[in-house]
Amino acid sequence: MASALLSAGLSQTGYVKAVTIMSLEDVLRAIENASDEYRNPEKYYFSVFGTPSETDAWGYRVEGHHLSQNYTVVDGKVVDGPSFFGANPAEVRQGQRKGLRALAAEDDLGLRLIQSLDLPQRKIAIVEPTAYKDILTAASRKAALNGQPSGFSASKMNAKQLDGLMALTYEYAHNVPGTIAERREQQIRAADKNIYFAWSGKIDQGEPHYYRVQSPSFLIELDDTQDHANHIHSVWRDLNGDFGADVLRLHYDAHH
Repeated sequence: MASALLSAGLSQTGYVKAVTIMSLEDVLRAIENASDEYRNPEKYYFSVFGTPSETDAWGYRVEGHHLSQNYTVVDGKVVDGPSFFGANPAEVRQGQRKGLRALAAEDDLGLRLIQSLDLPQRKIAIVEPTAYKDILTAASRKAALNGQPSGFSASKMNAKQLDGLMALTYEYAHNVPGTIAERREQQIRAADKNIYFAWSGKIDQGEPHYYRVQSPSFLIELDDTQDHANHIHSVWRDLNGDFGADVLRLHYDAHH
């Protein structure tokens, strides 16, 4: 039933990523010669807030090593976020599962986009020559970055580059199902070309790197820097609605 609850909040693609991430604990246990308890693929926690209802406010969270999925349900409307997926190792390089990459699309699409920029464009997109050590919003309750958006604007991208940016953002949008994915897609469409793509670090596969996609309503971050650039953190943040802040505010204004 716990697996069914996790599945209910993710698309088929997102669910495969989630259970693959969980299964990497088996890989780490072998690499580290760790105990069964320390590296346990079932050591994930399910929390339910309030009483599940079609007419009131409640929520649930699925969380553990490299996985944090948060849902708020208000008057039957579901808001997801923050939505975090990580992978350690990003690529399994030994054993029977050699070659497995749980977050291959998120990583490859970002690399493909930065490599599609010409040198003058890259000078704008690359905001730091050394990759950030982690995603900048970290575990903060509200996703916030200081100052104006930095990086290369979608308004200055050519058609091929825009296609690459849309492929990247929609990869994150389609980790969730149905109407939740539609909400993310609406945010992407509403942002139009008011989206900035920023990069730090090297632009070659296997080198430490970080990217973010920033718009007025959503933020995507990914870093692959730890463990010799074989350890990914990635997140979708809703700048107005993380933990259901926007729909809860409307609900309280109307009903309380």
